[in-house]
Amino acid sequence: MKQLLPSFDIPALDGGLVARLQHRFDRKTKPLGSLGQLEALAVQLGVIQQRPDPQITRPAMLVFAADHGLARAGVSPYPAEVTPQMVLNFLAGGAAISVLCRSHQMDLKVVNAGVNADFAPHPLLIDRPVAKGTANSLEAPAMTPEQVHQAIETGAQIVYALADEGVTLIGLGEMGIGNTSAAALLMARLTGEPVSACAGRGTGLDDAGLARKIAVLEQVLARHADALEPLEALAALGGLEIAMLVGAILAAASRRIAILVDGFIVTSAVLVASKLAPGVLGYCIFSHCSGEQGHRLLLLHLGARRPLLDLGLRLGEGSGAALALPLVRSAVDLLNQMASFDEAGVSERSE
Repeated sequence: MKQLLPSFDIPALDGGLVARLQHRFDRKTKPLGSLGQLEALAVQLGVIQQRPDPQITRPAMLVFAADHGLARAGVSPYPAEVTPQMVLNFLAGGAAISVLCRSHQMDLKVVNAGVNADFAPHPLLIDRPVAKGTANSLEAPAMTPEQVHQAIETGAQIVYALADEGVTLIGLGEMGIGNTSAAALLMARLTGEPVSACAGRGTGLDDAGLARKIAVLEQVLARHADALEPLEALAALGGLEIAMLVGAILAAASRRIAILVDGFIVTSAVLVASKLAPGVLGYCIFSHCSGEQGHRLLLLHLGARRPLLDLGLRLGEGSGAALALPLVRSAVDLLNQMASFDEAGVSERSE
């Protein structure tokens, strides 16, 4: 299946630029390092964009939606019909991510990656379904190799179009009943962690429901025990929205676009993408640690020990990524607009 992966040229990040950018911050009217994580954030943006004065232009939020055949196994307390209903809610402007994107001046696009419904044309909708949901991974691979390839390519093309419009930062979100199960399966397979450490309550399972979910996921992993490589695991265990997210992540890194990563499901797509091209991790800004059980452990596996926020969110949709955007803007503005000691005529620290 490896030969089906489109070619992505991920530029190596210039480590020499880190010192130059940090020196700019060190000359600002403040004690050394006193802006903490904001300094590292602005430096990361500068390195991604390969410029001493990074800019955030036309930030966009992409929410990828798809249905999951595994939802029929009772891994979520919500019925599959909620996925298309929430897509309509996004388009109508009534969802949390709709509110947050309005609040933080972020362009919202909703991508139909594989919802089991038909949608009328809408200015916010990118209607590119690969199929009307995945197969039930308890019974068969969730996707065919061809579907995985098409989904990755579609996600990439969507981001390439944004890059051509001048977008320099994207947030990534998702919607799909059953997709915390797909994310937990990918995490377990690609990190070696037990399912019990990866699977959480999703949209609100009680103790009995969580136990049933874990048991189902263990059966799925056993059924697809030979799906070990990243693309094989994605096809057997994943979802159409996760596959499109993988393509979006790879394409964004290839065009030097910063990626605001949302919660558990989007981070599982980062896991897959990083197994295919480790260089993508330098382009990822991990916006928050969600309340979903496996997310903190998955962040540790990816080396993301300090996500920007830790608010107990477990909504998905890109909500954490949207909430982190003001921090990113603030970091960039501090680097670009704060006066240096020389400019302000302020005395420096005595030796």
